[in-house]
Amino acid sequence: MSHRPPSALAAVSAALLAMSRHLEVGDVLKTIVASARELLDAQYAALGVPDDHGGFAQFVVDGVSDEQWKAIGPLPRQHGILAAMLHQAKPERLADVRKDPRFEGWPDAHPDMSDFLGLPITDGDEIIGALFLANKMCPKPDGGCGFTAEDEELLSILAQHAAIALTNARLYERSRELTIAEERSRLAHELHDAVSQKLFSLRLTAQAAAALVDRDPARAKGELQQVAVLAAEAVDELRAAVVELRPAALDEDGLIATLRTQIQVLDRAHAAAVTFGSSGVRALPATQEEALLRVAQEALHNALRHSGAEHVDVTLTRRSTATVLLVTDDGIGFDPTAVRRAGRHLGLVSMRHRAKSVGGRLTVVSEPGKGATIEMEVPGG
Repeated sequence: MSHRPPSALAAVSAALLAMSRHLEVGDVLKTIVASARELLDAQYAALGVPDDHGGFAQFVVDGVSDEQWKAIGPLPRQHGILAAMLHQAKPERLADVRKDPRFEGWPDAHPDMSDFLGLPITDGDEIIGALFLANKMCPKPDGGCGFTAEDEELLSILAQHAAIALTNARLYERSRELTIAEERSRLAHELHDAVSQKLFSLRLTAQAAAALVDRDPARAKGELQQVAVLAAEAVDELRAAVVELRPAALDEDGLIATLRTQIQVLDRAHAAAVTFGSSGVRALPATQEEALLRVAQEALHNALRHSGAEHVDVTLTRRSTATVLLVTDDGIGFDPTAVRRAGRHLGLVSMRHRAKSVGGRLTVVSEPGKGATIEMEVPGG
């Protein structure tokens, strides 16, 4: 690599430092892709992390606008050149990807690509991703590929460091999830003990008041006053616990990063593809952020556990002077009115209460066979 200009070596060093600086998986992936596209002077770059169902758990692109990416449609499947890199674990450098016998086409809105350079990202014997570039921004030899053997060597170095950065980020997220789970377990145990004692005393005092109401009304009145005191204390215990149970990640990272992390975990844990997007949202008051997070969690739980959906999409956007959360699935749907009449609320009552408590509103749109959309809007953001 000694023949590479010093400026390029500095750029490589900066890219590697940037990769090691991030701890969130999503941020690491974006940094890898952006660094690869810039260093190798390509028009497009992408990195896919495969799932266990023939698709991609995560797929990050650089060089494609948000509007164009949305028009392209669902995440790609593991086929063609992408599958070759993932299954054969070897680099692919092609003069024209469209002429390769493994090429299977792409959606109408997909940008046109010709010369191609891609290789797998490996952690030991495990292939944890595929990194590829398209359309080298330089004059191409007639019928040849713009990407060179030197480009392939550089991308290989980036891929090796990408594997380390991605593995470290995953370990960090897993460690944080376990820490949060352990803390919640501890708090739940303490909450159970404290509130159980209050409720036990409340029950005994109420029974005493009932026994005294006929033969000693004055004492019964005193016992009932004690019931009121104990009930107030129990409410205070619960309220304090709810404040303490506010997600730690929400305080540290904010709503968008917390939602993104949780949705990435759900996407890996479920067969359904779970995606997240945000646009133009600014920081909100803590109570609003927590309410939005809780509603998103409840809606995701319903979609993943009960709807049979293949795709669940969560978006957080700014609309005029409000922030809007949308959780949409393509599952079996339901009749909200029938659910309410049957007493099976699917958490809708709780979600509506959370929205109302922070000055927002909740809208549910669904019908059998047509999926469901939960929309929560809160002022601000």
